[in-house]
Amino acid sequence: MHRFANPARFARFAAAATPWSAALTALLFAAGLMLALFASPPDYQQGETVRIMYIHVPSAWMAMFAYVVVAAGSASALVWRHALGDVIARAASPVGAAFTLLALVTGSLWGKPMWGTWWVWDARLTSVLVLFFLYLGHLALLNAFDDPARGGRAAAILALAGIVNLPIIKFSVDWWNTLHQPASISRLARPAIDPAILTPLLVMAAACFAYFVTLLLVRVRAELAAAKLRSARSALLAHG
Repeated sequence: MHRFANPARFARFAAAATPWSAALTALLFAAGLMLALFASPPDYQQGETVRIMYIHVPSAWMAMFAYVVVAAGSASALVWRHALGDVIARAASPVGAAFTLLALVTGSLWGKPMWGTWWVWDARLTSVLVLFFLYLGHLALLNAFDDPARGGRAAAILALAGIVNLPIIKFSVDWWNTLHQPASISRLARPAIDPAILTPLLVMAAACFAYFVTLLLVRVRAELAAAKLRSARSALLAHG
């Protein structure tokens, strides 16, 4: 995959891959929503409220995965000076922020009927809120300087520092006594979810992943085009 670190080569790859990833996204969302809304049964404890989980859980997974992509792109830009690293971090950050906001909103919608309140300062909820603020800080730093390179370096440092929040999100339900339920899927034993509920959940997770990949490809192409336009404008100004 090292050869795709070349921006022009990656742009060509993204142009070819985007229609396929978009079609896969549409198919997965159609199948996932049909299974989640019509084929899956209500939960014996949560009732119909369990259907919020089909959006909430994949959004939470993608919020963390997108931040890993932002941090990896930032590390690539800072350490190895890969031109594409900063572009990928810039492209992934707003998508990750949107997934994080969606996870927080759907979590509140689920919490009201289950816990009797929209919000509690639970360890899992609070650490996800911190993740949302990290995304906002990253986006703010990207646009805080006239020189995009300076903004990219400052945002990259924040992204790498914030990676410590991800294991806190993951293990908060195990480290502290929280209202949030513990992990039901990431166990070495059989998942503690009935297959009738687990299947649409995994399909929706795959749909959200495909959606993220599609948006990332589109946004990377847009970022590369914008960078090329800035370079052309600078060249014109330099020559007169």
